[in-house]
Amino acid sequence: MPLVKDYVVPPPSNPPFHKQSVEVPGTRKPGQTGHYRNAVWGLLTSQTPGAIVTLDRIFEIGFKAGKDTDFLGHRPLISTNPVKFANRYVWQTWGQVDERRRFIGSALSLMFSTGELGGESLRLWGFGRRIGLVKWQIIDFALHAYSKVGVSLYDTLGKDSVEYIIDHAHLSIVFSTPDHLPTLLKAKPKTPMLKIIVSIDALTPESKAILTQWGQAVGVKVMELSEVEALGKANLMEPIRAKPEQLASICYTSGTTSNPKGALLTHEMLALSTQSNLYGLPLPDDAIVLSYLPLAHIYERIAELACVLCGARIGYFTGDPLRLLEDAQILKPHFMPSVPRVLNRIYQAANTAGNVPGLRGAIFRRAVQAKMEALRSTGAVTNALWDRLVFRRIQAVLGGRILLVSSGSAPIHNEVLDFLKIALACDIVEGYGMTETCATGSKSFVGDPTGSGTVGPPQVVNELKMVDVPAMNYTSNDQPHPRGELCVRGANCITAYYKDEKNTRETVDEEGWLHTGDVAELDSQGRFKIVDRVKNIMKLAQGEYVALEKIENTYSSSPLVSQLYVHGDGLQSYLLAVVVPDPVQFAVIATSAMGTKVSVEDASALGAACRDEKVKEAVLGVLNGEAKRAGLKGFESIKRIHITLEPFTIENNTLTPTLKIRRKDAYNMYKTELDGLYALGEPSSGNGGIKL
Repeated sequence: MPLVKDYVVPPPSNPPFHKQSVEVPGTRKPGQTGHYRNAVWGLLTSQTPGAIVTLDRIFEIGFKAGKDTDFLGHRPLISTNPVKFANRYVWQTWGQVDERRRFIGSALSLMFSTGELGGESLRLWGFGRRIGLVKWQIIDFALHAYSKVGVSLYDTLGKDSVEYIIDHAHLSIVFSTPDHLPTLLKAKPKTPMLKIIVSIDALTPESKAILTQWGQAVGVKVMELSEVEALGKANLMEPIRAKPEQLASICYTSGTTSNPKGALLTHEMLALSTQSNLYGLPLPDDAIVLSYLPLAHIYERIAELACVLCGARIGYFTGDPLRLLEDAQILKPHFMPSVPRVLNRIYQAANTAGNVPGLRGAIFRRAVQAKMEALRSTGAVTNALWDRLVFRRIQAVLGGRILLVSSGSAPIHNEVLDFLKIALACDIVEGYGMTETCATGSKSFVGDPTGSGTVGPPQVVNELKMVDVPAMNYTSNDQPHPRGELCVRGANCITAYYKDEKNTRETVDEEGWLHTGDVAELDSQGRFKIVDRVKNIMKLAQGEYVALEKIENTYSSSPLVSQLYVHGDGLQSYLLAVVVPDPVQFAVIATSAMGTKVSVEDASALGAACRDEKVKEAVLGVLNGEAKRAGLKGFESIKRIHITLEPFTIENNTLTPTLKIRRKDAYNMYKTELDGLYALGEPSSGNGGIKL
């Protein structure tokens, strides 16, 4: 029987950084590049010896770590008023998790077989906040083991999307945290197929009585997860072996404009994507992973499945973003899947704390320079002297043992990645993937000295190519590097959306290539770089096309920017932006512009600074410097801004659960301010675009 470590493929001892992908001979056609594969490991398919093609098999392999070995951990909630968590992690073993997944899976099988849930084998899970995620993962394992289909749902998709998905996927049972039970019960009139709602966490006797009575009134049975487990324990069944082609999940994308699209993900797609991510993974045998991203997010699901496959321990954060670093310092993880939003905040805080006047600041800058030179020449991220003298405190922020961080979901500036590599003294890999590719497509090589800013070569389960986008002047013949819309093909890619032929035809072509909508460039080392977006293109009044996401990513590289939304109107010739500044950086700029001290702790003063025209001019000057450095054209540059301290969030419906701007909702939130800026008329060129 293969061991867990047999599936972890370490990085090659002498990686071919100069040639990371290879073109398949004879695949080049007019209007597109050839097909590219990983240069080290070739192509992983279901026919590859040792290929893993079902999700229940992943759990079985990880279980070889031992039934008494710690597996899933969390910090118990010990007080609700005030909210307080234990200062330690409590663990469930592999054996305990295996037992619980069998109980839940048996109960579900029984309820479907008796007709209590109807004939559909679909159900909704993951609807709730982050507390209780250990149970969320166990429910997922139960679905894998008993050949049931999971339908992921973010807890912040909103009422309309919740109702849409329940109806569209014809769901008869929902697993939810208690705070969302009223929302689900209110949705019952529009979701007549819904029969059972299961509370993942225990209910108080009072809540249970009220919710049960409410459920009876609308025809829904309200249960607790403990009741489901007890039912399964009393009616235990053997797991049902999954088949590779069997549907495992319908993963709804968090669309920024229209209804969510349901990506049909099979066992084979998810399992091969998981195995693909273990190629080049430098983790120890006893690795601990910190999980803080939503498990309904495909990126986090694949990251955790990879950890399950290699027998790692997974510790979940408390659910409170303000306690994330506290969780890390208690857990002391080796690996953390992350997103640019969090990494940018760590970068800004570390730079602000270290880059200060005097001797301390001089030592910090010398340490950064020395380690940066070593990184970019050899790929080295550690230095015994500088790590001990300068970077030890930064490394302690994530627990002091971090070896690997992955970044996905959105672009991140190469300067941020390089700094974090040397400051955290760990490998940071950036990858590219979508829900439709099971979060897998390309991934940078560990130790690549110049890899930051790229998403690396194709993953071993993929082929990549680029197709010309003439309207945007991106072609496969561009010099010095070919460019075009990135297309992905492989055993991990969807062939259809659920009950959605129109979007399927627009996304997947007759040769099985998935058209991503992202524009990529292939560099001389065989690495891909995302440079633009085919969608979210708009035409200004003078006829120039602008890519709004590209512009937002450019400006967001500034340490001053916490969040930024770029707005354009087809009847206008210039762009506006809503800027949410980093408070520390903003306080410095406001103090300089206003001539009076503005403290980062003084919310009233910061709010006044947001409205001050001199401050707006200073902020716009910083932003325009970023635009000039990145080579944005004049019509791509922001001409007027509105500054606010209120962030774009999932809760106010301006961010998707994967932290992308909902453009329509962001505009509606600031419609008065943005329309007012356009009402000022054409900006003059002599004052940085601010009409005074």
